[in-house]
Amino acid sequence: MQDIGKKYRKLVLVCTNLKENGKECCAMKDASALHAKLKEEMKKADLTVRVSKSGCLDRCSDGVTVAIMPDDIWLGGVTEADIPDIVARATGKAA
Repeated sequence: MQDIGKKYRKLVLVCTNLKENGKECCAMKDASALHAKLKEEMKKADLTVRVSKSGCLDRCSDGVTVAIMPDDIWLGGVTEADIPDIVARATGKAA
């Protein structure tokens, strides 16, 4: 193992997990499309914040779930309309 250094100052995780047997999950709530739009908007605002897909964040009934790290901010029921607020929270810039 080698230390590769830190490229990003923050990480925004968007749960895109798909559960089997039709169980409630973020993927059923269009999480992949939300991830793509959030990633696009974040690139415009701040290249030091990385938006990544994640597996299950164990908040399925609250989905789509987004976590901003290392700030320990957890958001549930996220929709496309929330993207400006998430960008503002992650970058520290007013929406």
